[in-house]
Order: sequence, then structure tokens, then C-alpha cells
Amino acid sequence: MSETLDKPSLLKRAAAEFLGTSFLLTVVVGSGIMGERLAQGNAALALLANSVATGAGLIFLILTFAPISGAHFNSVVTLWSAWNKDLSWSETGTYLLAQICGAFVGTAIANVMFELPTFFISNKIRNGNAQFFSEFIATFGLLAVIQAGVKFHPRFVPLIIASYITAAYWFTSSTSFANPAVTLGRMVSDTFAGIRPADALPFIIAQFAGATVSVFVFSWLLREEK
Repeated sequence: MSETLDKPSLLKRAAAEFLGTSFLLTVVVGSGIMGERLAQGNAALALLANSVATGAGLIFLILTFAPISGAHFNSVVTLWSAWNKDLSWSETGTYLLAQICGAFVGTAIANVMFELPTFFISNKIRNGNAQFFSEFIATFGLLAVIQAGVKFHPRFVPLIIASYITAAYWFTSSTSFANPAVTLGRMVSDTFAGIRPADALPFIIAQFAGATVSVFVFSWLLREEK
């Protein structure tokens, strides 16, 4: 794709998605490690540190990369954009690959910063119907606030997304991954933010299901009456 004044080249957009997703995983995993170490066994305090850092990180990441790539950092957001015809399917594939690669790189960066193995498979158990349902709800809500925010409050979308994710850490039993790329990246850090590979697939299925239902529900709710 040729570069234009109003739309960066696909290479630049893919690089932005890679970097943004990398930083997002570094924030999520790194703050989880730091929070767990400093909390000295207090899981609530560790989760508070993890959620606040993630929300704050999302604000600066979206503001930084949105003008370049749209700051998706999330497979379900990219697929929603493709469904909305904002991206071609070839662009969509490039975005998804950049996000997944970025997720693994970001996790590796966090691990190395805390003197841990670059990649080590997580043994953190996150299973059960309650957690899978939580991921459905978390992702349904994320796509809901994005769709409504883009339509009614575009200037506040970074704050809307960050505040939603911060809250969802606490009102879902799964701590609201709500992102397939993030879920994959968190498999390779056996730390506070990790997830066992065996639990990742049900999480991802629930995320896609929640996103799909949200897109259909809010497409109807937000459709202008004739």
C-alpha cells in the first residue's frame, strides 16, 4: 500500500501495532511481577498495582499509536474493524500477526527486566466456567464501550477504554484479559499475570464469542433510526 498524507503505510501501521502490543504486555506482565514482589503475599494489593498500571499504560499507548494504526493491540478489535470495512482482510492479517508477535516480545521484555527466563511456560491455573464466562462478559463490555465511545465520545476513547479495563480487573473473576493476543503472550510468563496454556484456548473462545455478540447487539443499538 502506498503511503498517503492521511493514512500511514501498512508497514508503519503494523510496526505501531507491534510496538503498542509489546509495550502493553510489558506493562501488564511487568507490573504483575513488581506488584506481587512488593505486596508480600497480599493478592489484593498486587492486583491493585497491576490494574492501575495497566489502565495508565493503556492511556499513553492509545494516545501515542492511535494516529498511526488506530491502536488496536487486540485481535477482536482488529476483526471488528475489518467487519466494519475499516481494514481490508489482507491488512487484518498483518495487524493480527503484528499483535501476536508483539505480545510475545513484550512478555519477554518484562521477564528479562526482572531477571527471569526470557520465556517460561506459566503454571497459573485460570479455569472453570465462571472464569470463561467472565472473559465473555469482559470482552462483550470492551467492544461495547469502544463502539459507543467511537460514536458518541471519540475524543475520550483512550480514557473510556483504560477506565473500563481497570474496573474489569476487579469485577470479573478472570481479571479481564479480553484480548486473544494478550492471552497468548501471558502463557510464557509463570508469574502473577500468567495463564496456563491449557486454559488459554477456552479464554480465547470466550473472548471471540463475547466480541461477536457485542458487535451484533451494539450495531443494532447504535443504528440510526430512519
